[in-house]
Amino acid sequence: MSEPKIVILDDAAALHAHAAEEIAHFAGEAVCMHGEFRLCLSGGSTPAAAYEMLGTKFHFSVDWKEVQFFWGDERCVGPDDPASNFAMTTRTLLARIDARPAQVHRIVGELPPAQAASAYEAELRRHFGLGAGEFPRFNLALMGLGDNSHTASLFPGNPAIHETQRLAVAVEVDDPTQRHRVTLTAPVFNHAERVMFLVSGTAKAQAVWNILKGPRDADRFPAQIIAPGDGEVTWLLDKAAARLIV
Repeated sequence: MSEPKIVILDDAAALHAHAAEEIAHFAGEAVCMHGEFRLCLSGGSTPAAAYEMLGTKFHFSVDWKEVQFFWGDERCVGPDDPASNFAMTTRTLLARIDARPAQVHRIVGELPPAQAASAYEAELRRHFGLGAGEFPRFNLALMGLGDNSHTASLFPGNPAIHETQRLAVAVEVDDPTQRHRVTLTAPVFNHAERVMFLVSGTAKAQAVWNILKGPRDADRFPAQIIAPGDGEVTWLLDKAAARLIV
């Protein structure tokens, strides 16, 4: 695994713009080389602002009909619920680019959690043509970081951190707003061609230090487990989030 690339931007607005530019660039590269861009999306306010920019400023810069959309995790709610990552992405990006249903591979959060995880795993296996023991390879997986050092819905102390066989699992996490979720597992993220963390704000500074500079302990700092063996990892940080590592 190569060392992660760390890019520090002046503020959140600069981070959103840089993220959108990078995603658009990677999309063009993948479509040119492979005829398709397989993008795994994350939730949260920082990605949402980047998605809005992609759907407006970069609307005509990306061949959106060749992009396949996936999600790294989802809350167990309906697709119109304000807490839904799918709903957020639809509002900020998918509706703006007129994405076709065949391009959208959502986690069906309204199903019972275990059933939703199994259905999503089946969808990934179908789309990527996976055999037993194989994992999908996204061109780009976007990831956030919680102030407790979690990423996707891999929370501190959760056994899902160490899952090595499944592609998607149901988890119950320490978040009173929505405890029941479905998340992709670490091996899925670690098979991506590129992983990009988007992290903004002073509240995330300690978590950034934990992951990049702290002791290696994935049970305490789950985002440490994201370490592709044959891929690139980039951390896009604003100065507030990076203040403890510079």
